[in-house]
Amino acid sequence: QVQLVEFGGGLVQPGGSLRLSCVASGSFFSIYSMGWYRQAPGSQRELVANARGHGNISYADSVKGRFTISRDNAQNTMYLQMNDLKPEDTAVYYCNLGVVVLSPYSRALDVWGEGTQVTVSS
Repeated sequence: QVQLVEFGGGLVQPGGSLRLSCVASGSFFSIYSMGWYRQAPGSQRELVANARGHGNISYADSVKGRFTISRDNAQNTMYLQMNDLKPEDTAVYYCNLGVVVLSPYSRALDVWGEGTQVTVSS
């Protein structure tokens, strides 16, 4: 079974930075997509950043130029570097992985972390 755990959320002042980490554990053959999503109170979950294949990365317009998604294959970890944070970035942030597993048969799985709170406030 594949599990994801997020780290790095917290309280930060406007203009500050945070780096979220998402560590994957369990057995999987390959990763075909990774992404970060967020959900603010009273709102639907929305895409923040997504990476598929080789170099195919997209960001929500609201975070372009401020957030960067990256991955460390050796550590089975993906990151979201968030700079110049704004109060409207306040939300619970979730990581998501699309993986291929081979046991008991080959199939694709969509895996979610439990989320980490990011609060931007002075």
